Amino acid sequence: MSGRFENWVKFAEEDLKMAELALKEKMYNPSCFHSQQCVEKVLKGFIEYKGKIHPHTHKLADVLSSLSTDIFEDSKDDIILLDRFYVPTRYPDALPGVLPEGLPSEKDAKEALETARVVLERAKKALGGE
Repeated sequence: MSGRFENWVKFAEEDLKMAELALKEKMYNPSCFHSQQCVEKVLKGFIEYKGKIHPHTHKLADVLSSLSTDIFEDSKDDIILLDRFYVPTRYPDALPGVLPEGLPSEKDAKEALETARVVLERAKKALGGE
């Protein structure tokens, strides 16, 4: 892996660890948020590794559209679903209806965490890291 991608991965791994710790403590908001952040950092790092400038947005759908690879294609829907956690998991006065069922559940947190793990490992593997 290049130094450029390694820096993004270090931050993404910290977000993944925070998501795991939060889930263990049944704190689903921060678990979902840090899972989203892990994926965002992995994707942006991957874009930079490929010599491009990543979009300055937190919207994963936009970040995904900047990728010139399809290694995340089968996870695309799961990745885009993480966008629903960026705002409402951080602010108690977030727009109503963003999460129609209310705050994230344990199931949401587990699914978000699994998506983050898959994306991180797939990116590291694609770039020759362990």
